[in-house]
Amino acid sequence: MKRSTVYYLAATVCLIIYMVLALLQQHQWGGWILLLFFLNLALAFRQHALLKGLSFTLMVIAVVSLAMYYPWHFKTIGSFKLSGLIIPLLQIIMFGMGTELSLKDFANVIRMPKGIIVGVVCHYMIMPLIGFALASLFKFPNEIAAGIILVGCCPSGLASNVMCYLAKGNLALSVSVTTISTVVAPFLTPLLMQLLGGSFVNINFWDMAWDITKIVIIPITAGLAFHYLVHGKFKWLDRAMPLLSMAGIAIILVIITAAGRDNLLQVGALLLVATIFHNVLGYCMGYWSGRLLRFHERDCRTIALEVGMQNAGLASGLALTMGKMATAGLAPAIFGPVMNITGSSLASWWHNHPPEKNTQQSSSPL
Repeated sequence: MKRSTVYYLAATVCLIIYMVLALLQQHQWGGWILLLFFLNLALAFRQHALLKGLSFTLMVIAVVSLAMYYPWHFKTIGSFKLSGLIIPLLQIIMFGMGTELSLKDFANVIRMPKGIIVGVVCHYMIMPLIGFALASLFKFPNEIAAGIILVGCCPSGLASNVMCYLAKGNLALSVSVTTISTVVAPFLTPLLMQLLGGSFVNINFWDMAWDITKIVIIPITAGLAFHYLVHGKFKWLDRAMPLLSMAGIAIILVIITAAGRDNLLQVGALLLVATIFHNVLGYCMGYWSGRLLRFHERDCRTIALEVGMQNAGLASGLALTMGKMATAGLAPAIFGPVMNITGSSLASWWHNHPPEKNTQQSSSPL
């Protein structure tokens, strides 16, 4: 019997047991059974090339399900509040991003400015405006609505680079847009939040700008220095950084879910719908922006992923610094897993439909 078959069978058994326990209202064990279901499904997916990218998201959902059932385990350890781990973990993740960058990534701005400018402009126009429209349309409580806008105002996420590679997009363009959108975030994110989110919650431009600098710019700069001074000298550290980043993202999502669990039970389904709309509309509008500007298919795919995939971790950290982790932090906590599922699915589809070869790159210098 194949290993994947064993995992699928185990997942099926766990799902049946969970449904029986739910009918009997034996909720004290439900979280653990749900955890085993998602873990077995994740292990099964890892056996398939096309589904492998979803395994991490399923593992995140597995531990998040524990936070929904037993939130008290993920709020404090003794007198220490686990929310105190969020900012350091984000700084480690951003440091890891910096170690993967080089000055060549910044040099790409000169080599292909058109694609990078369009990608960054689309990102910071489309997602904030969609977030504002959804926050107004769904009539969420002010702080939860502000979280939707906050996600839209953040730079593109690291996952977009992986998805771009799988989708046979323009990887150099993807890395460049992610890098530039992150570098300008200390100015654009608080500015857009003040303009669009100021009607929902009070926004202090300079406080948010400094928080983004501490969480993103300083760690990335340190990581960039590490890349040139130490990178390659400690092989175990190079291998450990991606794993540490993934673990950090999972821990952050679990802590935020536990803190906002009561609010999630009230608006969770509706917030999930709004988040899916936010994410998918970002892909669609990003892709068709590229098409309207007559970009090559590879670049259109890249812009779609760069627009639709946000740095949800940074949005979570900013919600914490605003003192609204249990409300404004909910949309980022949902957006992260959602974008990984949709991004992986879209990338898998595009992977099986390679773009036509074209020697002319529409993102060449102006």
